[in-house]
Amino acid sequence: MIANGSTVKMHYTLTVDGAVLDSSAGGEPLEFVQGEGHIIPGLEKEIGTFSQGDKKHVTVSAENGYGEKHPELVQKVPKDAFGPKAGELKVGAVVGGQTPNGVFQAVVAEIADSEVTLDLNHPLAGKTLDFDVEIVSVQPPKSKLILP
Repeated sequence: MIANGSTVKMHYTLTVDGAVLDSSAGGEPLEFVQGEGHIIPGLEKEIGTFSQGDKKHVTVSAENGYGEKHPELVQKVPKDAFGPKAGELKVGAVVGGQTPNGVFQAVVAEIADSEVTLDLNHPLAGKTLDFDVEIVSVQPPKSKLILP
């Protein structure tokens, strides 16, 4: 089993609703430290049960991936808030902005005559994630020297 603190290199392919969305195939494996929250919780939990060389399929529910969709994060804004670029907006485009609370990204969900509907949920919120994973290498946790 892969212990927390281990440095893991893995190849993966992410499929959502039958479509491949991301893959490390043909490239460098993803490297992360197990247990430090560098990957989504559901995948990290399952990888903790794997060993070097394992090739497995992992299904991660929305709640253990990018979370459920929150209806309150779908908001309508005046189209003129986009200034002269408003006419270039397309449904599905990712837009960014700044509020007093910080920077945000949103997906354009709908465009009407005078307003634009933005979805501030993560694009994979509410989705079941299917991963095909191959654990390429595992480096055990580095020991920590404790001085008396």
